[in-house]
Amino acid sequence: MAAHSARLGASAEYFGAVGPDSRGQRIRDTLRRHGVGTDGLVILDGGTSTSTIRVDEAGDRHFEHEDFGVCARYAPSGQDLQRLAECAAVHIGLLPDPAPVREWLAARGVLVSQDCAVSPGFADLDIAFCSAAATDGDPVDIARRAIAEGARLCVVTCGADGSIAHDGQDWWRMAAVLVRIMDTTGAGDSYIASFLHARVLGADVQQAKSAGSASAALTCTHLGAWPQQPTPFAPPARG
Repeated sequence: MAAHSARLGASAEYFGAVGPDSRGQRIRDTLRRHGVGTDGLVILDGGTSTSTIRVDEAGDRHFEHEDFGVCARYAPSGQDLQRLAECAAVHIGLLPDPAPVREWLAARGVLVSQDCAVSPGFADLDIAFCSAAATDGDPVDIARRAIAEGARLCVVTCGADGSIAHDGQDWWRMAAVLVRIMDTTGAGDSYIASFLHARVLGADVQQAKSAGSASAALTCTHLGAWPQQPTPFAPPARG
């Protein structure tokens, strides 16, 4: 999501954790290569988070295995929170205990969003991003629950069925942009990045949804979360 934001021209910083291994260094180098600031990327003892993804013949990605590694015990420091409070928007991905971070940032006027497929809770969220596929539920029910539990706006992506949004009063719907799918990896994150970028620049909800849908569709037309040359996989050495 941070890489997509930077590709859109936003000033993006990534706060998180990697291990002291080659995969952690690769993440740091890749973020920097895409223009993402990494001063908030810390090194913790342990392994870097890794995911094994299988892309089927239809282009749909399937998570075969995930090891969250040091991400599972990451929390932003007090100094990091002070820096985050200077941002126009903060998006929370995987975070073990996001509630106090949301509350702290919301109290300081930061636009706070969260990927609610990977982190729990809706309180103090300006935008809750949900996935109907990840939640395995009715999109309308998902949106209503998010609003009932504290989110000001809920956006639910529904794959080929497009997306919906709800703020407790109004509903917005957007059809998916039809493309020839190569790989759906990263489509959700690119949607979020483009939606937030549009909102920060003053777009209304429907305009932001349109930007998100177009970005997600484009992501589905190439391998990986952004255009890249695949590199050979080097399995870790066994001791």
